[in-house]
Amino acid sequence: MARPAARSLPRPADMFDREWEWSELTAFATAEGTGPRLGVVSGRRRQGKSFLLQALAEATEGFYYAAVEASASESLRLLGEAVARFTGSAVPPRPADWDEALGLLFALARDRPLPVVIDEFPYLVRNAPALPSQLQAAIGVRSDRRPRERPRILLCGSAMSFMGGLLSGASPLYGRASLDLVVHSLGFREAAEFWGIQDARLAVLVHAILGGTPAYRREFVDDDVPDGADDFDAWVCRTVLNPARPIHSEAPYLLAAEPDLRDRSLYHSVLAAVAGGNRTSGGIASAVGRKATDISLPLTVLKKCGLLTAEPDAFRGNRTTYHVAEPLINFHHAVVRPETALLSRRRGAATVWEHSRPTFLSKVVGPHFERLCREWVEWHADPETFGGMPIQVSSGTVADPASRTAIEADVVVHGAIGQDQGILLSVGEAKWHKVMNLGHLQRLRRILDLLKSRGVDTSHARPACYSGAGFDPDLRAAEKRGEVVLVDLQRLYHGS
Repeated sequence: MARPAARSLPRPADMFDREWEWSELTAFATAEGTGPRLGVVSGRRRQGKSFLLQALAEATEGFYYAAVEASASESLRLLGEAVARFTGSAVPPRPADWDEALGLLFALARDRPLPVVIDEFPYLVRNAPALPSQLQAAIGVRSDRRPRERPRILLCGSAMSFMGGLLSGASPLYGRASLDLVVHSLGFREAAEFWGIQDARLAVLVHAILGGTPAYRREFVDDDVPDGADDFDAWVCRTVLNPARPIHSEAPYLLAAEPDLRDRSLYHSVLAAVAGGNRTSGGIASAVGRKATDISLPLTVLKKCGLLTAEPDAFRGNRTTYHVAEPLINFHHAVVRPETALLSRRRGAATVWEHSRPTFLSKVVGPHFERLCREWVEWHADPETFGGMPIQVSSGTVADPASRTAIEADVVVHGAIGQDQGILLSVGEAKWHKVMNLGHLQRLRRILDLLKSRGVDTSHARPACYSGAGFDPDLRAAEKRGEVVLVDLQRLYHGS
C-alpha cells in the first residue's frame, strides 16, 4: 500500500541539523488518510526531542501537552486546561478519567490530520498504568466508528527503558505505531559544527566530555566555548568541574531520571567500573566487589536505559565488552566522582584537574577516540577506503600463542564485496597520543597472520592506523605503497 500523501514543511530556521528527524515527523503529522495514527518519539534527555515536537506543533497548528509529575486527577485537570487553551474555550473541560480525556484529544482532529503530542508520557503512566491499554482501545474503536477523527498521536519520553518497551510484543500498543523515532545525539562532526569548533583535536577533547548532546552547549554551560586549544584546561575548570554550573551535576541526574534503577549505589559503582577501564562482566564484577551473577541485572537494566552499550568481540563470539554510552557519565565517574569533596571547595577545580588530567587522557579520551574511529568507518568512510561496503564495525581480540597474550584490534571492519557478505575488510589500531610507526603496522600484520592460521579469509583485509598525533615518515611511505590505510584527525573530521 502506498504511503498516504503528506505535506513537506520547511525546517525551522533555528533548528540545527535534524533534517531526517524533521522529515519523518512532518510526514507522519500531515499524512492524509482516515482514522488515528500513533507514533513514538524517544531518546536520552537533552537531545532536543521537546524542541522538535514543539516546533512541529507550531508549524502544523497542532496540540502539544507536556506532562508533569502529578497525581492522576491533577494530570487530568492540567490536560483539560491545555485543551481549553488550544480550542479557546472559556471553560476548561474536566475529564473524569482517561477514557474521557482521550475522547477530548481525538476530537481535536475531527476535520484534518492534526498532531496531538503528549510529551513526558511516562509521567502519566506512572499513576495511570492502564493508559496504554486505554489508548490502544481508543485507536481501535475510533478507526472503525469515527474515521473522520484523524489525530496523529505522538507519545514522547526520555525514560528509555519504559519507551523501549512501549511497542514491544508484551505491550498493548504493539503493532499500533506507524512511527518509532529515536532522537540520537549529534554525530561527532555535527557536534563540532554545532559548537563552532574548527580545531579537530579540540573537538575530540570536548566531545569526549559532552558528546553530541545539543542542550549542553547553551543551557548547561551558557554558550561557553573553549577559545582554542590553549583554553581547554581552563574551560574544563570553569564548566564541568565547577559546582556552580548545571553541567557539573547533570551526570547523576541522568541516572536518577531512570525509573527502573532501584539500587542506585550499585548502578553508580557499575558505571564507575566501566569508566575505569573494566569492559567485561567479570572485570566489572571484580571492581564492584560482587559476583558476576549479581551484576547481570544491573548490566541488563543499564543497557535498556541506554546508559551502557554491549558490543560483541569481532573474533570471539562468547566475549562481550561494555562501554558507557554517554560521554558525560563516563567523565563524571572517571574524573568528577572520585574528587567530589575537593570540588566542593572554592578553587578546587584547578587542583583536581592538575592531577586528573592524565586519567582523563588515558581512561576517557583514549577509548573515546577509538569509538570515534569506528563511527567514522560506519558513517563517513568511502567504501573504496576498505575495498567494500562496511556493515559491521567493532573491536576484537586475538590470542597469540607465541607470546601467550591477547592482541587487541580497536577497529575491525566486516562488510560486503559484491554479493559476498561478512568479509573481513580491515583490522585497525587507534592511538590518541602516539605518533604511529611501522611497529604498529607490524602488529596489525601479526593479527592478520593469526587470523589466517585459524581459517579466516584475510585476503581482502587492509591494515589501518588511526592517530590523534600523526604518523612517522616510514608509515606514510607504507601508505603510498598501498600497504596501510592512515586516518589522522583531519581525515576523521573532514575526509572519507
